[in-house]
Parts: sequence; C-alpha cells; structure tokens
Amino acid sequence: MSPWVDVCAVDDLTPNRGVAALFGGRQVAVFLVEPGDEVLAIDNLDPCSGAAVLSRGIVGSKGDVLTVASPVFKQRFDLRTGACLDDPEVAVTSYATRVVDGTVQVATP
Repeated sequence: MSPWVDVCAVDDLTPNRGVAALFGGRQVAVFLVEPGDEVLAIDNLDPCSGAAVLSRGIVGSKGDVLTVASPVFKQRFDLRTGACLDDPEVAVTSYATRVVDGTVQVATP
C-alpha cells in the first residue's frame, strides 16, 4: 500500500485559501500558499474549539512562518509544523504533501 493518498487536483485549490478533504477517516485542511505555490496540509480540527474549521482560517505569516488563524478563537498554527504560535502546549498534525501530475497527494501518518 502506498503511503501517499490522492486528495484533489492542484487546480481545485485557490491560492492562500484552504479546503477540507477526507483523508484516512479524518479531515485535513489543504492549502496552496503563495508565493511559490507551496502545498501544505494540517489537521482540519481546531484543538482549541473542537470544531473542524482550520481550512476556513486566514492564511498569513509571522516572519518566515506560514500560518493559518483559526476562525473561532484566532489561534495561529504553523502550516509546516502544526505548532500553535499562541500556545506552545497546543499543536495539530502536519502532513507531508506533494503534487504528482497535477494531483495533490498527502502522506499517510
């Protein structure tokens, strides 16, 4: 079994916005981040509110760290590592991603 799962076409993604995808029984938030068209994926479940909303968060940055801010309580999560910038005891899972022949793939945990 391949450790990579097809999630969506890269053309389905809007730059600097997230989409939720069902992945191995859980929801992931997938982002196409500009500049550079980097594809990143983290859990969609916001651990602070318990709602599956991180894909609807606001993409931004703090220095060189690409972030998404939860639309509920506004905690910011590092899109590469899943670490919460506002509470070091909180984190979400981040996933390896790649684009193959126009398809976004996410690595299984």
